[in-house]
Amino acid sequence: MARRSTVFRMIAIQRVLVKYGLNDIIKQTHLLRPLRFLFYLAPRRRNSSTPIGERIRLALEELGPIFVKFGQAISTRRDLLPPDIADELAKLQDAVPPFPVDQAVAIIEGAYDGRTVEEVFERFDTEPLAAASIAQVHTAKLTAGHEVIVKVLRPGVQEQIESDLAVLRVLAGLADRYWEHGKRLRPLEIVDEYEHTILDELDLMREAANTAQLKRNFQGSDKLYVPDVYWDYCRPEVLVQERIYGTPISDMETLLKAGTNIQMLAENGVEIFFTQVFRHNFFHADMHPGNIFVITTDPARPKYAAVDFGIVGTLSPEDQRYLAENFLAFFDRDYHRIAELHLDSGWVPAGTRVDQLETAIRTVCEPIFNKPLAEISFAQLLMRLFRVAQRFNVEIQPQMILLHKTLFNIEGLGRQLYPQLDLWKTAHPVLKQWMDEQVGGRALLKDLRQNLPQFRDAMRELPGIIHHLGEQATEGRIKFNLQSPELRGIREQLVKQQQQRYWLTAAATAIVSGVLVMTLGSLPELAWTLLAVGAIAAFSALP
Repeated sequence: MARRSTVFRMIAIQRVLVKYGLNDIIKQTHLLRPLRFLFYLAPRRRNSSTPIGERIRLALEELGPIFVKFGQAISTRRDLLPPDIADELAKLQDAVPPFPVDQAVAIIEGAYDGRTVEEVFERFDTEPLAAASIAQVHTAKLTAGHEVIVKVLRPGVQEQIESDLAVLRVLAGLADRYWEHGKRLRPLEIVDEYEHTILDELDLMREAANTAQLKRNFQGSDKLYVPDVYWDYCRPEVLVQERIYGTPISDMETLLKAGTNIQMLAENGVEIFFTQVFRHNFFHADMHPGNIFVITTDPARPKYAAVDFGIVGTLSPEDQRYLAENFLAFFDRDYHRIAELHLDSGWVPAGTRVDQLETAIRTVCEPIFNKPLAEISFAQLLMRLFRVAQRFNVEIQPQMILLHKTLFNIEGLGRQLYPQLDLWKTAHPVLKQWMDEQVGGRALLKDLRQNLPQFRDAMRELPGIIHHLGEQATEGRIKFNLQSPELRGIREQLVKQQQQRYWLTAAATAIVSGVLVMTLGSLPELAWTLLAVGAIAAFSALP
């Protein structure tokens, strides 16, 4: 039964493509090509005189949430699309046709155990503020006086998404089995990763929790504002949060009229992204223009306001470290290090020649340095990197898909805002600081602070252990063989413990002295020297 419904859905996809005159897509995908002649007999075939951008947008809307999200993602890449198609796909960001308000009201009242919207809200606006592929948004006012937005899941959206996921899984299985690059690109794992992500987006309580976490991460930030969540009104199918007032990031005309510092805005966007990925390890992974606003109360220091946190991403510590080292090596043009990292991570087969991989990466990356964004063809860069991946059998990492998608969106926004943006120069200080915190002096001091209680406990127990051993020896309960390996081992251990005590005492003295000198505010060079000596002594005390 499931297979039959999947086949019907695949046929339905072709029917929609034919309906909107997108026949070339059918020819390119080879999806049930022998049956396509049936659809030319369909009576509602759209006139081919309709602009192709509008036809693509309407087809994606009719095909449902997964296809709409695909359109949203590529709409940010105006460098890859003709302007008319990019303009039409941009409408998918927050202008998907809404569903009837009576359905929205029924969902809300069902979520609140039958209480009417008039009982829950002081005011509920029936005209939707925005409509997207998963949900639509209404404005309202709480009885306490707070202006809020009420986000409501589309009726039947889960069933539709599960149906499309089944189609994607069938296609991924065929690709994995028959496509020459299937094993390397791991399409089944990519679909599994995407399924996990989009099904999470259907739980609005999860989105509320994501919003609260991001708000904590950027508490007090002068670069990003995250709205408040009103938890008492949140349910799995209904989300209520603070209403944001700002200019959509895509409204460049209004931003320029307000005198907004566009360069600062673009650079802050890059810094926010890298801060989320590396410092917080919790990043907004749906950053298309429909979800980003600009607060211009101070145009010289504009501030972002973000919404819609249904999709967030995290990375393992290993992936974080790997990415940071790759970025830094790339900024430093250390292509040999990039090649080594790919080998060490297992992303390329063992036995791959490092020098050949290094040369291939240099050939692709070197031309883009010291160029503003407007002069860099990222489409060409991505294609050339893909060819390198093919040549060296680089495996696609499914856990990186969200990150790649988000970086794709960020770069597209940066191009729209400020084409002269130097992406690499802006990101470099953030990554340097993060790496210093992970493996530099700060990391050493952090480890020392965390291990000090263990050192203290060990030092407290050591005299008792020595005294106990001495009593046993005096009473004859321990027989010493001066030449025995056991005794030599005890002597060596005692010597090591004495050395540890010496280094710990020196470390504590130096660190406390350094902190005191720094607190007094005089001789900062001496303070840092004492702290460095303390860190070295503490490191020497480690077993």
